[in-house]
Amino acid sequence: MTNTRNLGRVVLTGAAGRIGTVVRAALRDEAEELVLLDRVAVDPLNPVERARQLDLLDLDGMIAAFDGADSVVHLGGIPDEAGFAEVMEANVQGTYHVLEAARRQGVRRVVLASSNRAAGFYPVSELVSPARPPRPDGFYGVSKVAVEALGRLYADKFGLSVVCLRIGSFEEEPRDTRHLATWLSPRDCVGFVRAALTAPDASFTTVYAVSANTRRYWDTSDALGYVAVDNAEMFAGKVSGVEPAPDSPQGGVYAEAAYTLRHI
Repeated sequence: MTNTRNLGRVVLTGAAGRIGTVVRAALRDEAEELVLLDRVAVDPLNPVERARQLDLLDLDGMIAAFDGADSVVHLGGIPDEAGFAEVMEANVQGTYHVLEAARRQGVRRVVLASSNRAAGFYPVSELVSPARPPRPDGFYGVSKVAVEALGRLYADKFGLSVVCLRIGSFEEEPRDTRHLATWLSPRDCVGFVRAALTAPDASFTTVYAVSANTRRYWDTSDALGYVAVDNAEMFAGKVSGVEPAPDSPQGGVYAEAAYTLRHI
């Protein structure tokens, strides 16, 4: 019988979050051991899982948790706009601790959750690739630009293998017009994470993780070999909203001044 548990020991941060919960369910069947980290308590659901309540700001705790890990999927942090100091501490310093713990423990691969909002000010009329300069649409987007920069630094300077996933709008199904371009289905999310964990010869790369949406804004030609299967267009008749003007930002409401001003 073929051994399907070929991922070794995987550490998952943000295991109690929306995306973490879905990724956890998939990886528990493919990892020899799945270490679940979150600042809230998480209960192991089978013998493969090990859980630890841990804050990203606890570097010593992170180093201990990464002992023997083959790879890390870093989904922890603040998932939306927040005050500048708060989002920088959780997302940037927290990612630094992940990368530094991975370096010290000799982890083979680190997958970092970036976001499409690292480039949310490009107009919807442009197809954007990760090679384009960042244009964050808020403090949250700025934090994800920094996350990618830290990943690049640790790859270039310390030889860590790092894959950044610019995650789209993760939902069970699209809820508004913007999602017809930006939707990331749970199935495709797992597919991108699995590809990021297993892609050979990845020194450093950034990939848009988005479903195969007809209206998508992002270039997915370099997708680690994963071909997305879901398309938001099948839900077009169920969502409401006005089509965005060609010069409007891809970030939609997230790019509006008011979305950030309420946190200043």
